[in-house]
Amino acid sequence: MTLRRLSAAALAPCAGFLAYQHPSAHTEGAVPLVAASTQQKSIHELFSLEGKTALVTGGSQGLGKAIARGLALAGADVIIASRREPELRAALKDIVAGTTVRGEFIVADLGRDGEAERLGHECLRRTGRVDIFIDNAGISRPGAVHTGRDDGKIPPLRLADFDATLAVNLTAGVRLLNVLAPAMVANGWGRVVHISSIGGLGSSEGRTAYSASKHAQIGITHAAALELGPHGVTVNTVCPGPFLTEMPLTMLTKEVRDGVAGKVPLRRWGDPTELVGPVLMLVSEAGAYVNGSVLRVDGGLLSRAY
Repeated sequence: MTLRRLSAAALAPCAGFLAYQHPSAHTEGAVPLVAASTQQKSIHELFSLEGKTALVTGGSQGLGKAIARGLALAGADVIIASRREPELRAALKDIVAGTTVRGEFIVADLGRDGEAERLGHECLRRTGRVDIFIDNAGISRPGAVHTGRDDGKIPPLRLADFDATLAVNLTAGVRLLNVLAPAMVANGWGRVVHISSIGGLGSSEGRTAYSASKHAQIGITHAAALELGPHGVTVNTVCPGPFLTEMPLTMLTKEVRDGVAGKVPLRRWGDPTELVGPVLMLVSEAGAYVNGSVLRVDGGLLSRAY
């Protein structure tokens, strides 16, 4: 191998990097170039959530339950919320099993006006702070834009269903964030993760309301990342692909499930636990510099152009 000396011109684009000094070498009062909190941490410390409190909406089943369990295993106290107390009570036992974290549940119907604000204030009343907000609650009501040629395959979109879908999937998350963000800002640390969908990056027939809500979550992520980032609060979105939760297991035939798996480059559905790692990265110190991002977790499904 032949080594040659680089000219000053060749090194010019790297000048800023080469001139970098560790923040410890800065003069007193200077603004550090990197966050001191991420320096010299072990892998365990980077992913640990000890001392943090997390709220997971839609946390009694499916992806929400899996995420809540992962956060508890990482050391976070966890609050889960959904509409039905029996499901919440049973889920919470599974979520905190084998850990020493504190777990709570709050019954809340986020489709009803005022419920999001009530949930947010109740979380703060019980725990004093919410460091991590996982905006996971969601519904899907089928309906297609009217074409005037009803073929009977997909029902026409009802505006009541459209409004109901946006109320849960979109508006409730914004309302909750308005309640929770001030405390995060005051503490100088917070993590917000919207659980969108690949339906927020594309769509399919009959998913007008659902896709509209999931696309909008991504827009909110970009805006809130700009607004909250200067205060130490990151906002990101995760877009899951096909995950084998209770819904597809009970509503789709094996033939349909196999057909979906065949379209995924990994040739299978995702297991709910496989969403835990990406979310844990985003809410821990490991993801401290990830802000305003949209992370696709779909087995490569949307990588195909045709």
